[in-house]
Amino acid sequence: MYHQFIQSNPKVMMGKPVVAGTRITVELILEKLAAGETIDQILEAHPRLTRPAIYAAIAFAAEALKADVIYPVPEKAV
Repeated sequence: MYHQFIQSNPKVMMGKPVVAGTRITVELILEKLAAGETIDQILEAHPRLTRPAIYAAIAFAAEALKADVIYPVPEKAV
């Protein structure tokens, strides 16, 4: 699903996964969504992005998290 939209090249953004043909990283898209930006706001700020590319970035991240790795979450102090 995301393969046509997401690519990784050591010469582009130090090899981080980006939307094909841009320097917009999957990481940036996820950070913006996590900060509360809507997809429409992201599209407005980055005219080279498309809605399917944003969905592909989310799908890529979900697939990456399926690896057999444990991600400890630090406990918050009370």
